[in-house]
Amino acid sequence: MAGQSDRWRAFLATAAFAFRSGIEALSHNSLRAALTSLGILFGVASVIAMLAIGRGAEQEIIAQMRLLGSNNIIVKPIVEQREEAAKQAGEKQPRRFSPGLTARDGHSIAAVIPEVESASGEVVLNTLITRQGRRRTGKIVGVDTAYFALLNLDVANGHLFNRAQIEEGKPVAIIGAGVKARFFTTEDPLGKSIKVGENWLTVVGVLADRPMSEQTAQRLGIRDANLDVYVPMTTMLLRYRDRTRVSARDIEQASREANVVVPGNEAEDADRVAERRNYHQLDRLIVRVKEANTVAPTAEVMRRMLERRHNSVIDFEIAVPEELLRQEQRTRSIFNMVLGAIASISLVVGGIGIMNIMLASILERIREIGVRRALGATQREILAQFLAEAVLISLAGGVAGIVLGAAISMGIEQLADIKTVVSGMSVFVAFGVSISVGLVFGILPAWRAARQDPVVCLRYE
Repeated sequence: MAGQSDRWRAFLATAAFAFRSGIEALSHNSLRAALTSLGILFGVASVIAMLAIGRGAEQEIIAQMRLLGSNNIIVKPIVEQREEAAKQAGEKQPRRFSPGLTARDGHSIAAVIPEVESASGEVVLNTLITRQGRRRTGKIVGVDTAYFALLNLDVANGHLFNRAQIEEGKPVAIIGAGVKARFFTTEDPLGKSIKVGENWLTVVGVLADRPMSEQTAQRLGIRDANLDVYVPMTTMLLRYRDRTRVSARDIEQASREANVVVPGNEAEDADRVAERRNYHQLDRLIVRVKEANTVAPTAEVMRRMLERRHNSVIDFEIAVPEELLRQEQRTRSIFNMVLGAIASISLVVGGIGIMNIMLASILERIREIGVRRALGATQREILAQFLAEAVLISLAGGVAGIVLGAAISMGIEQLADIKTVVSGMSVFVAFGVSISVGLVFGILPAWRAARQDPVVCLRYE
């Protein structure tokens, strides 16, 4: 035990002396050492930036997955249906009727497919929100109770819709945090009334604030829940809109819009025409699958099932958000691999520079090596001294590279609007890489220095 302790003390003493000698030697050629470490500096900075971008992309993917809901399948209606089989002259093909995407489709999918955990329809209506003299445009969204769990929407105050409110189509609402901030600035909205469209609704819940940039909302195809008013699906279909039913009021409004033309409002007229042609009861159907590995086959089963229910009319499209995000993640991974390859090349070039300088340093200090050997220094001590110098050069470049890499990561986040995260693990990896480069590329020069003949060294002129 005592012998092992003595060996450790001797090793530590040798290492400490080697590093002190290395620092002293480098201080005499500080400019050359600094220039030599530039390759390691840029390589480590690239590693830090690469890991920061990769970590930021991973967190962004997780956040987007939370916004879209894990294991979700989205079914959207197609309003315009132009595709048809070619027919011979004089041949008449019977037109097929489709009821469109309806709430019954969601109920059938949840009841028939065992892999489906829950499903919820969504109907969106642009309208006006009014209260105490304040008015602004907004969206009212008809949903089922499962909708909030599917999209990870948490209720901060109040509660979700109960069974009686859903079955009877009560005029109740759950408002977003943005609606609360605009219409209930100084009071608790629970139990208060707010006018949405032509109906007064009683607020029973307030959603937790979920910040979202406009770019993220457009890219993912989702809305900002903070500015929406949510009502039960039955309330939406009974009191606001149900495209499967045509009332006298709908006919009157369609006739009035057809006869009135407002100059300069071509875009609004196109929106009205598209809305009149939309025969789908739902604007979207969201389905959650129990297991992630069954999402793709379940989507295929849903497609075939909806095709039969719609009489072979393909007036819907199915999207799997998780697959889209995974594709985006793979694209970013390729980008990170390219950046990692560039960083690796920089590190190799920096390591070669260290090896070159150390080999040149041996020739310059060959008499020093001979003197040290003549005074009793062993080959191991000479090896440790030159290896310590190589590690110190690499380590200095690595520390500077960590600082530069963190600065580059912050600049990328500010200028390119790409989320970056410099973690402790990335700093540890970069630190280890810098030491490893010094060890790998410094071992050959250190070994050559240790193998020098002291007699020849002392005779060297």
